Amino acid sequence: MASIGQIVEQTPGSEVLSRAQARAALVPDCMVEARRIANTVIAGWHGRRKRGMGENFWQFRPYAEGESLSRIDWRRSARDDHTYVRDREWEAAHTIWLWADMSPSMMYKSTFAMVSKESRALVIMLALAEILARSGERIGCPGIMEPVSARNAAERLATAIMHAPATTGLPDTAMIRGQSDIVLIGDFLDDADSVMARISPLGRRGLRGHVVEVADPAEETFPYTGRTEFIDPETGEKLTSGRAETIRDDYQRAYLARREALGEGLRRLGWSFVFHRTDHLASEALVAVHSHLSGMPTAIPAAVPGGRL
Repeated sequence: MASIGQIVEQTPGSEVLSRAQARAALVPDCMVEARRIANTVIAGWHGRRKRGMGENFWQFRPYAEGESLSRIDWRRSARDDHTYVRDREWEAAHTIWLWADMSPSMMYKSTFAMVSKESRALVIMLALAEILARSGERIGCPGIMEPVSARNAAERLATAIMHAPATTGLPDTAMIRGQSDIVLIGDFLDDADSVMARISPLGRRGLRGHVVEVADPAEETFPYTGRTEFIDPETGEKLTSGRAETIRDDYQRAYLARREALGEGLRRLGWSFVFHRTDHLASEALVAVHSHLSGMPTAIPAAVPGGRL
């Protein structure tokens, strides 16, 4: 049968520089797409209101001895006999770490999807960074970018990704200290026990986590028929099936069982889990993750196959 999928910009795993260059060429377009999505869905979203660093007015309160005089609002203080400080609103409680899997399996794209899994993961991560940065959150990426609190955090993250070496597997999180949120975006095709063995220590350290599984529609529906050659993008190993349709039911049962086991393991850990297909709107995953980060109920719009938002 005709080829259903391909590895985008396929290169051997040893050619790290080539893969990094391919990713660098992809990131600018992903940044444009991410910003467009962020602008589409950000209206009406509000972070958890509290006092802190930010741009919006929060409240006036009496000046406390030892505070910087630069914080005094002299106009308000002139109205009576008290000295007042002008507090600003800070919508961020702590650092949020964002990570997207850039391993070879993420470069897969079938004819049923508009983009590769890698491209979609980058767009979700950068769009999330754009929205969180506007709310004053501190944004970091394990092993790639130290946390920053800046309006251009998404652009800085995109630049850091362009120059980061190609890696596989979950990131090194030893640098994460204190209470933080971490968002992990990837295909998580390893067996659930293996994935949970790597994620569970993060939960035991007190990190509040959110996992986004990105899948190509062909990976879920298994549309293959006739003689089909399957190639593992991670190892290069090949498997040839004389009649691929005969193994569809067993494959789908195993595929769904893996996802259900992963979701259940994450829920027991207190983490959130979002499944996203690359033929659906990227904004669906963005809304879901942002809702979990904000502690709000998730309301996901109906999936629209083939959508590009």
